[in-house]
Amino acid sequence: MWLLEINSIYEGDNLDILTKFPSDKIDLIYADPPFFSNRHYEVIWNDGAELRAFQDRWKGGIEHYISWMEPRLRECKRVLKDTGSIFLHCDYHADAHLRILMDNIFGGHNFRNEIIWHYRKWSAGWKQFQRNHDIILFYSKTDDNKRIFNKMFMERTESTLKRFGKAKIVSGYDEKTGKRIPSKMAEEESKGVPLDDVWTIGRVPPIKQMFPTQKPVSLLERIIESSSKKGSIVLDPFCGCGTTLVASQKLGRNWIGIDVSPTACKLMQRRLREEFSINTKWIKGNVDLKYIKNLNPFEFQNWVVVDKFLGIVSDKKSGDMGIDGWTPQILGGYPIQVKQSEGIGRNVIDNFETAMRRAKKKKGYIIAYSFGKGAFEEAARVKNQEDLEIVLRTVKELLEGKLD
Repeated sequence: MWLLEINSIYEGDNLDILTKFPSDKIDLIYADPPFFSNRHYEVIWNDGAELRAFQDRWKGGIEHYISWMEPRLRECKRVLKDTGSIFLHCDYHADAHLRILMDNIFGGHNFRNEIIWHYRKWSAGWKQFQRNHDIILFYSKTDDNKRIFNKMFMERTESTLKRFGKAKIVSGYDEKTGKRIPSKMAEEESKGVPLDDVWTIGRVPPIKQMFPTQKPVSLLERIIESSSKKGSIVLDPFCGCGTTLVASQKLGRNWIGIDVSPTACKLMQRRLREEFSINTKWIKGNVDLKYIKNLNPFEFQNWVVVDKFLGIVSDKKSGDMGIDGWTPQILGGYPIQVKQSEGIGRNVIDNFETAMRRAKKKKGYIIAYSFGKGAFEEAARVKNQEDLEIVLRTVKELLEGKLD
């Protein structure tokens, strides 16, 4: 079991990490897992240096997805305090299945709200209404009357005035009795109508969006303000680009982020440094051969090029001539090809030779799990006869720190 290190980013499978956390320590969890949407997202980060794929594919169907989610949600319940709450973000693909699962884990009596997050987008529905909302399932761990919940109120916008009428808007509520404050009180002294379960916080402006599934900071701020207090610990086990961490930091909460992607962890660390001038601790799990084999192709590419060579990933999604990245210019700017497979043969070496010549480079690297005899023979031939140095390195060698 690990000590719980607050204001830290954990890299690895959240199930493995959560099982090592002590019980009853977290005040609030916001979980935004991969949706059961069978979509594939591919994004180049802002600096063009790192490529990542957001894969949301579940070959085993909804049963496989739910069986994957169940142990993670059970661990979330275990690490929550009795006064804590969890908000699970989902959409129409799996919300009904997740609602049943959450009832089984947390108990139907601890269900608090099905929040409808309504947003505007200009996609056309084909013989159906536009799907313009997500669902956030709000559960508490227990029905303890000491559970943290801060009553929130609607803003006095023009639409709210039309919806509820001026008299209700200018009236407030007595926090001790729960009774309405007479409307004759001055408007500036009232709080308005308590917030309901339909939220219209907007999407992230596209120009500021880091990746397609990013949520707005304002959405996370509302969740955090409602169900935590200053100094509370907020956990996001599917942390992505770190929006929960940013919102928590802004509101004076402690936080913990978990993500399986080293690229995402690096982005979170950079984002927190740029927005708050803080150097965040990054705790890596056990990075061994088993861990590397579980990375998706683009994460594997990033691990090789960025983490091990400190290089730059090719910004071309296709037509890269077999070049997946480059070593830093200070180290020659040599091409790197990444193969997530065993027994690489001579044909791969032949193609890489062509790519090296087009790039006008005399040296390059090919990384794979293993190489066949023909690959080594061809690499030796081109070095002796054509003055091209192709360094063949296995993943095991990279783990051991051997590059050249």
